[in-house]
Amino acid sequence: MKELDIGNSDFKSTIENDNYFVDKSLLIREVIKAQKQVILLPRPRRFGKTLNLSMLRYFFDINHSENEALFKNLNIWQTENEIKEKQGKYPVIYLSFKDAKHRTWSDTLALIKIELAKLYRVHAYILKSDLLSDIEKKEYTKIADRSADITDFEVCIKQLSEYLFKYHGQKVVVLIDEYDTPIQAGYKRFYDDAISFMRNLMSGAFKDNDYLYKGVITGILRVSRESIFTGLNNVSVYSVLDNEFSDKFGFTEPETKQILSDFNVPTEYAQIKKWYDGYKFGNTDDIYNPWSILNYAIGYKNGFKPFWVNTSSDELLKERLKERDANSTREQLLKLINDEPIEKVIDENFVFPDLDTDKELLWTLLTFSGYLTVESRREVDKYNLKIPNYEIKYVFQNIILKWLSVDVKIGRSLLENTTKHLINNEIVQFEKGFKEIIGDTFSYFDTKGEPENIYQSYVLGLLAIIGDDYIIKSNRESGEGRYDIMLIPHDKSKYGIVIEIKQITRGDNEKEESLRDRINKKIHEAKDQIDHNQYYKELVDNKISNIIKLPIVFAGKIPYIIPQKPR
Repeated sequence: MKELDIGNSDFKSTIENDNYFVDKSLLIREVIKAQKQVILLPRPRRFGKTLNLSMLRYFFDINHSENEALFKNLNIWQTENEIKEKQGKYPVIYLSFKDAKHRTWSDTLALIKIELAKLYRVHAYILKSDLLSDIEKKEYTKIADRSADITDFEVCIKQLSEYLFKYHGQKVVVLIDEYDTPIQAGYKRFYDDAISFMRNLMSGAFKDNDYLYKGVITGILRVSRESIFTGLNNVSVYSVLDNEFSDKFGFTEPETKQILSDFNVPTEYAQIKKWYDGYKFGNTDDIYNPWSILNYAIGYKNGFKPFWVNTSSDELLKERLKERDANSTREQLLKLINDEPIEKVIDENFVFPDLDTDKELLWTLLTFSGYLTVESRREVDKYNLKIPNYEIKYVFQNIILKWLSVDVKIGRSLLENTTKHLINNEIVQFEKGFKEIIGDTFSYFDTKGEPENIYQSYVLGLLAIIGDDYIIKSNRESGEGRYDIMLIPHDKSKYGIVIEIKQITRGDNEKEESLRDRINKKIHEAKDQIDHNQYYKELVDNKISNIIKLPIVFAGKIPYIIPQKPR
């Protein structure tokens, strides 16, 4: 049995050490056959971008003829001779910016310079030839020892392309991994500086570069052509929305089944599919998260876990939830966690600063970074989006619970205990906990009579706690009217719950007895409304026989569920 080397993205060591390898080598053929000279392939983190780029590097590299042996047992060696003849024929410029991120631009630029200097040192053998002039050798050395000006660094890839062409007599292949890492690091801190430098670097590498054979770029996002790929008319972008290259990143279902078989994973396949399947790239359905599948394959005895996280997108979603006017965001999250798709425009020409003014761009970011996936295409740029699997749903639930705990100050234990009382029909205890939760939520939002935020945040909390056992719906049509909240259990022996919410305003000098009487009247009115309009009909249709009909009356900021007794 071959062993996995999880976390190793070096193709050569994987093959030479006879480690387990999922054959994606036909990517090479697709790159060679592509009509455009430069290809940008945005994919989520941990979906095999670096390993694939490493494979391309060893295939084309002119300096190591022995690399041919790496490919002889792979699918690429079964293709036509005109493809195989490309092996080992081109000088390769290979760069990764995955670690080029820091809190300041000066430190980030220093990390970029380190990578570029390292690249020059890899090809320092050309300094021994007489093909470069003394001036060129001096300029080369300045890049290698990081003493060059920033403008010299901006054009150094194009310059190296020329040097390598002079030396080898062949055009170069330029491979750049995680090109957008410095740009993402710069969002809200040094975005303009990062964009300016990367635009000049990329233009030098790919625009009017007479010494370029092919270029392949990977990252998470397609950053707007206007902001970084200005004037590059030789670039084709193949994102998660496109059919080209759709099966080359992530594991397809046959690949996943083979992995599970090879590692003798006994878990029921439907459960693995529920946790880690669900992505759709272009016209390829059932793409699995490779990082999660491989980690589960070697550790299945420890049970299912959320192996995949994307910290930067986590933080953006948390920030958006915190905003007091995030009604729409919370409403969309309600639908998503309820396994309902949301219809959104996906803007492929992404510009980070627009996130501050165009709130809808959040859904584009979440789609490209792997939090959401396409269910279906509705129009030219409009898609139905959904959470791909339970692993990502778990991440969403935790984000919500942390937001409620840290910002809204609703303790997880209070939310869990109160919810438990609700679904077990322990209404007295539920009312007590609910009053405490609502008090904290009102304090956080300070809505001044606009309760939508309070209801949304509480229902989001319900979803995060019991969303796996219940379908939770909010403000939908049922029977002859509209209920406010409905809980439909998957286990039909459990209680189904329909909640009707009413509000009254306390008069300035109103006596307690009058207020109590009005509260009780509203409670009975809400109950009658549930019965008269058959708000519970959806529960009956779902074969739920145990039904809780729950009125909640808000008198100002205080909720009442049980009728008030005279004092």
